Amino acid sequence: MKRVIVTGGAGLIGSHLCRKLLSEGRDVVCIDNFYTGSKHNISDLLMNPYFELITHDVEESLMINVAEIYNLACPASPVHYQKDPVKTVRTSVFGAINMLDLAKKTNAKIFQASTSEVYGDPSEHPQKETYWGNVNPVGVRSCYDEGKRCAETLFFDYWRQFGVRIKVARIFNTYGPNMSIDDGRVIGNFIIQALRNEDITIYGDGSHTRSFCFVADMVDAIVKFMDLGDEVIGPVNIGHTQEISMNELAEKIIALSDSKSRIRYMPLPENDPQRRKPDTALIEKLVKWKPETPLEAGLAQTIKYFKEMNN
Repeated sequence: MKRVIVTGGAGLIGSHLCRKLLSEGRDVVCIDNFYTGSKHNISDLLMNPYFELITHDVEESLMINVAEIYNLACPASPVHYQKDPVKTVRTSVFGAINMLDLAKKTNAKIFQASTSEVYGDPSEHPQKETYWGNVNPVGVRSCYDEGKRCAETLFFDYWRQFGVRIKVARIFNTYGPNMSIDDGRVIGNFIIQALRNEDITIYGDGSHTRSFCFVADMVDAIVKFMDLGDEVIGPVNIGHTQEISMNELAEKIIALSDSKSRIRYMPLPENDPQRRKPDTALIEKLVKWKPETPLEAGLAQTIKYFKEMNN
């Protein structure tokens, strides 16, 4: 049985990835320090004999024999990664170094969960993997943006210098059950406010857009990409290509929640991108993948999850 590490395994994507890997017959080691991850997300897995939880911070080195490593450890929402920006950088950079060193020692294949934030506030739309980005290196979001960009650099240098087997994917906005209630990301914020019949706060005039991928579709693409041969390393974009404005998203969530909420507008945060949409032609070609979950269906499942969490 193939032994696999998932760092950040108690987070949104990580917890679903652990389940997916277990369902495919893998022996899964979940690594998390619970800085933003939740034990609730993996509580049903703890009695599975093929699942192991190690409470550990990837800023510190680790020695364990594994065949594959999925490196997802890092706060991913602005609220969390701006809370302690120095730790965010340390997690991205030292975490990448420590996991790459482990992959080098054990000859494991290693996946890096990079982010659409490496493109910054893009002047290219949609964003292709060849686009180098428009990132402010000294802004309030830089700890995450530049930390992830540096992690990509490290992955490619370990590949060139040491022959480490790498996969790098740039993950666009992802949502679904196991989202944190307090992480400040837009879908979670809107759902909580709608369920409470509070004003839904939109930052800016609501015309700015995002593209949202349901977590099950995201995990499916990640595993398929990781299972490709070593000659395919990335980076690849993974996300949904359906673009939606914040005004439209708020109205959908209000309707699906049967809410009495109204929309209230607030100033746009510093360096917040106006548009974000992936060009996914490469991942679609490589693994014959397209997201299958319509936005309304994914939002309905996420709203149901938040309702259960609030009860």
